[in-house]
This record gives sequence, structure tokens and C-alpha cells, in this order.
Amino acid sequence: MSLIMNNTLDARGLLCPLPVLKARKRLMALDHGDVLQVTTDDPAAIIDIPHFCAEAGHELIAQAEDGDAMVWDIRKG
Repeated sequence: MSLIMNNTLDARGLLCPLPVLKARKRLMALDHGDVLQVTTDDPAAIIDIPHFCAEAGHELIAQAEDGDAMVWDIRKG
């Protein structure tokens, strides 16, 4: 299945907790089942984003490295 990423959040340069707070705000504006792609270079995000998804009921559908950054695809629950 190929995902079309039209909901993206570039949080590079932001430190904890800002990437998660901005992702939460962006996800609130999306419809159930929509996917948000978050890119960040905050080292704490490797723990924070999966934890946020689990606590908020969102599905973490992909996680990958992209150079110095990490990229997460989150499906709104």
C-alpha cells in the first residue's frame, strides 16, 4: 500500500517537547485515519513520538532515518 503524504510536519531544529506538541496540534485538525508525516532531528523524539502515539491512540505506521533526521508516519486514531 502506498501512502500519499499531503500532511507533513517539519520539526527539525525543535527540541522536546515541541515536536510532539506540534504533531498533536496538527493531528487534531486531521480526520480519523489521515496520516501525518513528522520529520525531526530531536534525539528525544525516538522515545517521545512512539510514546505519544501509544498514549493518544494513534498508529505509528512507519519510522525511518533520513540523514540526520528521523521520519515518522502517524495514522490518526
